Amino acid sequence: MNNHYDVIVIGTGPGGEGAAMKASKEGKRVAIIEAFEHAGGNCTHRGTIPSKALRQAIEQLANITDLRYINYQDLLRTAESVINRQVDMRTGFYYRNVIDLHYGRAAFVDANTIEVTAESGLRTRFTANAFIVATGSRPYHPPDVDFNHPRILDSDKVVDLRDNPRSISIYGAGVIGCEYASIFRGLRIKVNLINTRSQLLAFLDDEIIDALSYHLREHGVLIRHNEEYERVEADDEGVTLYLKSNKQIRSDFLLWAQGRTGNSDDIGLEALGIERDSRGSIVVNENYQSAQPHIYAVGDVVGFPSLASAAYDQGRFAATHLVFGKCDEHLVKYIPTGIYTIPEISSVGLTERELTAQKVPYEVGHSQFRNLARAQITGQTVGMLKLLFHRDTLEILGVHCFGAQASEIVHIGQAIMSQKGEANTLMYFINTTFNYPTMAEAYRVAALNGLNRVQQL
Repeated sequence: MNNHYDVIVIGTGPGGEGAAMKASKEGKRVAIIEAFEHAGGNCTHRGTIPSKALRQAIEQLANITDLRYINYQDLLRTAESVINRQVDMRTGFYYRNVIDLHYGRAAFVDANTIEVTAESGLRTRFTANAFIVATGSRPYHPPDVDFNHPRILDSDKVVDLRDNPRSISIYGAGVIGCEYASIFRGLRIKVNLINTRSQLLAFLDDEIIDALSYHLREHGVLIRHNEEYERVEADDEGVTLYLKSNKQIRSDFLLWAQGRTGNSDDIGLEALGIERDSRGSIVVNENYQSAQPHIYAVGDVVGFPSLASAAYDQGRFAATHLVFGKCDEHLVKYIPTGIYTIPEISSVGLTERELTAQKVPYEVGHSQFRNLARAQITGQTVGMLKLLFHRDTLEILGVHCFGAQASEIVHIGQAIMSQKGEANTLMYFINTTFNYPTMAEAYRVAALNGLNRVQQL
């Protein structure tokens, strides 16, 4: 077997997949290494796909059945079927593009050699002219919390939960914490959401934050802001979370959702002089090169923006630079957020808070979903679309959506915001004919609402 390659990619998540596909299509001999038994990375097996499949199943079942008779394991089986289809599809990509797929944990022996240790213990060495590290990230574990205890979970372990809890406490109210709060509350499980900050998801527009907080509370989630843990104690019956405010919160399980750590340890980077930050993120330049120019890193292992969609693009950009010595493409200026709470949230561009701080003269246009025919037909009337635009030029500055299909329709706004000149104004939505009835019609309604505000000034 020829163990030398032009490019070796470590990790089969979105970043690794994007890099391997691009390098292969440019004529390079490529191998990709996966530490787990199936391709797809954390995105497919532990993160994006399982949590979104769980959420979708809950939302669908809530419309047709009594969720008291549905348990968590039923929903996990739904997620597993999606995962299996994703694995088959992605594995097929590698075979069709003549990319060698090797399973095992990779570590650098020197700057051009890695050793892959299979689950059986067999070790094989491979050499390459260049490498792309796309090893992803894992949930952050503070050293004083016993994650070996079966009642203390993280976002990886929660998809293997085999019990049906009556209550769960979630420490950390970021994207993962809020999404799982929606999932478990959708199953009528008592949820305590512990936030270490003063508001949920502070990077969002304040109006969207308020809507999310209201709907989580309306569905029975108990939210506690500005809290920090002092210690965690678990026994056979449950977990007690002791807070510095002297509160004690008891529940069947604890889900720790307080940040992530890059999977960059134990792969031999230190000996190569490759720098990492305090959260394990590999330090790279604008071309995704590490301190060793022929060793690139992409995706969650380099930190922000830590999105599957961005990771795939980063992989393609890194492979382009590796092959051609340059890459003129970069991540888009405004990457849309997609938060799969119930209801879901998506936004792109600037928030009112940011525009106010920058002293930009802006105005707001709203469309309430309860007034849209399509929302009335489907019964999904909770939510709104919000357009922020320049008062003088009518340029679209931000799009914020809360409700059904938010993560889908936000891309209409993203596409218009990327245009130049008059194409990126409120008038596009006013003068464009939308299908009726659709959720996308919210853009026309919001644009007219905003224009009315301007004309009344």
